[in-house]
Amino acid sequence: MHDLKIFSGTANPRLSQSIADYLGVPLGRVSLGRFPDGEISCKIDEDVRGRDVFLIQPTCPPVNENLMELLVLIDSCLRASAERITAVIPYFGYARQDRKDEGRVPITAKLVANLITRAGATRVLTMDLHAAQIQGFFDVPVDHLYAAPVLNEHFRKVVPNLDEVVVVSPDEGSIKRALGHAKRLGSIDKSGGVSVAIIDKRRTSATTTEQANILGGPIEGRTALMFDDMITTAGSIRGAARVLHDHGVKEIHVGVTHAVLCGPAMERLREADLASLVCTNSIPLAEAQRLPQTQVLDAAPLLGEAIKRIHRNESVSKLFREAPESVR
Repeated sequence: MHDLKIFSGTANPRLSQSIADYLGVPLGRVSLGRFPDGEISCKIDEDVRGRDVFLIQPTCPPVNENLMELLVLIDSCLRASAERITAVIPYFGYARQDRKDEGRVPITAKLVANLITRAGATRVLTMDLHAAQIQGFFDVPVDHLYAAPVLNEHFRKVVPNLDEVVVVSPDEGSIKRALGHAKRLGSIDKSGGVSVAIIDKRRTSATTTEQANILGGPIEGRTALMFDDMITTAGSIRGAARVLHDHGVKEIHVGVTHAVLCGPAMERLREADLASLVCTNSIPLAEAQRLPQTQVLDAAPLLGEAIKRIHRNESVSKLFREAPESVR
C-alpha cells in the first residue's frame, strides 16, 4: 500500500487518525489555516504525484467551512498531480434538499455533488446518505457504506434476548431501515422473529408534527430499538419515545449513524428518557452533546476496510459479507 496517501481535514481529525491506524499508514502532512479575512489556506506538505489519495472530511457543522475546506483539499491534490482522489465523506451535509418538492427551491444535494466532482474528486466514499438516490447526483463512482452492521453488533451484545425486542420505525420514511435491522437481528438470533412497529407521524402544521398511533407490535413489556440515519433536532425521536412509553415499553434504545444534534436536540433527548443513545463517530461530539447514556461506536474499521478495498481495486460490496469481527 506504498502508493496510498491519506489526508485529513479539520472536521474530524480523530476519526481520520483512527482510520490511518487501522490501515497501518501515517496520516499525510497538510497545512490548513485561515488568511486574515477568513479564507482557507492549504498546502500539501508531501509528494502526492501519481499517488492514490484519500481525503477524509465529513461536511458536518460548520457545514460551509468544512465543505469549502474539502474542495480546497481536492484542488490542492489535483494540482499536485495525484493519480486518483477519493473524497471520504463519512457524513454528507446538504442532503435534505434532494428533490424539487415545491416551486423555486434548489436541489442542493446535486449542487454539492457537482462542486465536489468539478473540484477534481474522481471517487466518493460516504456512509448512510440521507437519501440513497443522492449517489446518482455524482458523475463519478460512489461507494455507499451502511453503519447497520456496526449498530447491530452492538445491540446484539447489549440485548442478547431478541425475543423481547421490537424494532421501531420512528416514521414512515424509516420503515425500510427498520425492516432491514429486524431481518438481520432475527437471522443472528436464528428465530427470524424480531417484530417491527411503526410510529404514525402526522404533520399538524408547517413546523410541528404529532405522533399518536403505533402500527404493528406487540409493544408492551418489550425492549424497543429505534434506528435512523441521523438525529438533528430530535423532534421525531422525542415524539416516538413518548408514544412508546405510553404503550408500556420496558426501555428504549436509539441507534443512529450521524449525531448532528443541533438546536433543542439535547433538551428533547433528555425528555425522551432513553436507556441508551448509540451513534458512530462520523461526526465529532462535543462534551455538551453527550448524555450519560450516550455511546459512540468506532466507524474507522468500516471506513478503513473500504479504503483498503478501493485502493486494491477489490469489491466493496463484499465488505458486509466478509467483514472482520471488528467491522461486523
